[in-house]
Amino acid sequence: MEETPPPAPKSANEEHRFPCDQCGSDMRFDPEHGVLSCDHCGFQAPTEGLSPTSPAINELDFRAALDAQLPAAETEEIRIAQCPNCGSQVEFDADTHAAECPFCATPVVTDTGAHRHIKPKGLLPFAVEERGARGEMTKWLGRLWFAPNGLQEYARKGRKMQGIYVPYWTFDADTKSTYRGEHGTAYYVTRTVMRDGKQVQQRVRKVRWRPASGRVARFFDDVLVLASRSLPKRYTDNLQPWDLSALEPYRPEFLAGFRAEGYTVQLEEGYDEARAHMDRVILRDVRFDIGGDEQRVHQVNTTVSDVTFKHILLPVWLAAYKYRGKTYRFVVNGRSGKVQGERPWSVWKITFAVIIGAIIAAGIGYFIAQNQ
Repeated sequence: MEETPPPAPKSANEEHRFPCDQCGSDMRFDPEHGVLSCDHCGFQAPTEGLSPTSPAINELDFRAALDAQLPAAETEEIRIAQCPNCGSQVEFDADTHAAECPFCATPVVTDTGAHRHIKPKGLLPFAVEERGARGEMTKWLGRLWFAPNGLQEYARKGRKMQGIYVPYWTFDADTKSTYRGEHGTAYYVTRTVMRDGKQVQQRVRKVRWRPASGRVARFFDDVLVLASRSLPKRYTDNLQPWDLSALEPYRPEFLAGFRAEGYTVQLEEGYDEARAHMDRVILRDVRFDIGGDEQRVHQVNTTVSDVTFKHILLPVWLAAYKYRGKTYRFVVNGRSGKVQGERPWSVWKITFAVIIGAIIAAGIGYFIAQNQ
């Protein structure tokens, strides 16, 4: 009797599709209610990932990853398309062969090749719906008085915003540092100086220095590093803070109805950025440890151990509009609703404001002259 071969494992893209039990349509994750919802028939199904008993998110060994010795279960092959304009790598489902880049609105023909990536270990599920994100963006645009009216109107009536899970690295590390420097104590002396032909007393601040050395230690937990080059860091940095204590273990249900961007900042490069952040914090700790009114730091030697990491996904609502030949991008934190984007300027509004300002200034000057 022939044995039935085991079913082939699902691809990463197939894992993100969940057919409705009632009508067979694809379900999507509903941020408002935290369930899988069918837009066709209204059926809802709970997601196990939101259970308060969700398993802990395990960190991965950084050195093992660099040596390509991670367990096979920690990597996956995904099908992505790379935008020829901004370089973003966005995951598409198997039936999509042409689309528009959600980051810059450039038409993209999807690549059918597979790319091996480190799997996400956790994510923050969307908590703000598209309607709410669009409302926050509209209010943000409304506060930009010098934005072109046409762009504001185009954005209000444009297509829906796209929900994107943006990749990040987090790093944990234990650090011990020794330092050499100087402790500065301020004091004042009085001296006589000539000012406008007169002798005056002047207090002069000076610093008395003495050698200082010591040790500081700090454990870094979840140093966050953007693993994407698709958006300027000033946008994504200003979307912070992210409540990483609310991270859920990665489950494909959370991606239903959304897209996920593949990371383009490799692990080692991300660690270099994390180390730069750690060094700044360690330097601050050293200055605090030296104390005094001023500090000089001559040398810091840091030993880093027990480095671990994880690949996580954070939720962002994204709108990219082409208006008069230029692309404008707006991003909304999918948890808090905080908005960042390119600040558009209307030449006509600025010119009008300058003219009105000049008229008002001239009127005030005329009024003053008449009264004098």
